Amino acid sequence: MLEAGHGLAAPQVGSVKRLFVYDAGLGPRCVINPEIIDKEGECTFDEGCLSLRGVTVPIVRPSRVQVRYTTPAGHKVVIEPGGFLSRVFQHEIDHLDGLLIVDRCSGEDRRRALADYQELEMERRRRSGV
Repeated sequence: MLEAGHGLAAPQVGSVKRLFVYDAGLGPRCVINPEIIDKEGECTFDEGCLSLRGVTVPIVRPSRVQVRYTTPAGHKVVIEPGGFLSRVFQHEIDHLDGLLIVDRCSGEDRRRALADYQELEMERRRRSGV
């Protein structure tokens, strides 16, 4: 996550906990039991994911969200993350809900992304000798 500079959800590392960590330049932060409580607007952005390294697909998401969560210290927080951070929160909450970026794109984009991912994985394995 630190290399990519965005976020990482617990399910991506084999945990069933409902939390994610992110770093928006102020050091890692932990978000526990997040839920989107309000949203509006719509925007499209090419998104990538650590779970599908090297693949990007156009994703339509709300342009504004309000999120409620708990901090590791037990504080209840309601925030409206702006810009790119809004997308990070939505993306990581998707992971907590069992969704990947390919679950949010068109059928054609999904087929292309999965084919690209398979090709990239074969190349990674070839280079590592696996």
